[in-house]
Formats: sequence, structure tokens, C-alpha cells
Amino acid sequence: MSLLSCIVKGLVIGLIFGTPIGAVGMLTVQRVLAYGRRAGLISGLGSSVADCMYACVGAFSVTLVSDFLIAQQRIINFVGGLLILAIGLNMIFSKREIKEANATVSNKVMMFVSSFMLGLTNPAIILTFLFAFSYFRIAGKMNFISGVGLVSGVFAGTMIWWIALALFVGRLKERAADHGLITIQKVFGVVLALFSIVVFVKALW
Repeated sequence: MSLLSCIVKGLVIGLIFGTPIGAVGMLTVQRVLAYGRRAGLISGLGSSVADCMYACVGAFSVTLVSDFLIAQQRIINFVGGLLILAIGLNMIFSKREIKEANATVSNKVMMFVSSFMLGLTNPAIILTFLFAFSYFRIAGKMNFISGVGLVSGVFAGTMIWWIALALFVGRLKERAADHGLITIQKVFGVVLALFSIVVFVKALW
């Protein structure tokens, strides 16, 4: 399989399976509203990097890692639920509205890390990539160049979604009143807290 073919297939897989839904998607929307488009892109970048790590596991058939992560996904999901709950509660009980100018370097690092960690707490995505690779007839161990091309395509595909989401929400923010942002932030905090309960139930089930 040629390098270009791997990149294109990875791009399509990223576009199909990288839709920004779930906890990271909600978190990204909230950050765009509170900090601006760049914050949303940083959050999306963290999620995309996590996706690429799992795509690497699938692309290079690292079965030892994938078997371990899938076997331990209940514990990993529970940790992810705690992280989602902590982020949600922080939004709910925030004392003041976060202004875009307060997005310091440390804030941005934490945005990336938290999104990255949330992405890692969903090891079942390995199965999604394995299904996608099988559907596109990408089977067996790949050579290093082809694997890098495939994973790079996945990264590009997922980032296209995050860029589109950041631009769309940023446009909505421009039309919203500033005093309403703190209310929106608290609403997203409640949604994330409720989402964490779903994650806990799923983990226990």
C-alpha cells in the first residue's frame, strides 16, 4: 500500500470516526466560549493526539498493549469519569467568568493535558480503529512509513473536525452577550457532571 493511499485512508477514517461528540466535544465548546477559538483548537489537539496513540496501537498491531487496555477499560473509564466530574464541578462552582485574556500559557497546557487524558480514558476506541482499518482493507502489520502515513491522516482528519467546531462556536460567541458566558459555562459544567454519572454506570455495568 502506497504512502499516499495510507494518508488518504487515514484522513477519511479521521473524518468519519473523529466527530467531536462526548465529553471532550462539550469541554471544547465551553473553552471556545470562555477563552476563544485558540483554546478550542488546543483542546481538540489534545484529543487528536490521544486518538493517534490508539491509532498507532491498531496500525502497528501492538496486540499486547491493546489487549491490556481493553481488559482494563473498566478502571480506565472510571478514572475518566472522575476527571470529567472534576472538570464539570470546577465549571459549576467557578466564582467568576473567565475572560479570554486570562488564557495564560499554563492554562493552555492544562487544556491540552486534560483533553489528552480524557481521550486516553476511552481505550475502546482501539476497537473502533481496528474496525475502520478492516473496513478499508488495512490489515496486518504495516511498515513504519505506511503506518506513520496512516496515523498522520487520522490526525489530520480529526483536527479538521476540531477546527470546524472552534470556528463555528467562535462565530456564535461573537453574537452572544458577554454576561451570558458564565451561565453557559455553568450549564456545560452540569452537563459534564451528568455525563460523568453515565460513565460511572457504564464502568460498573
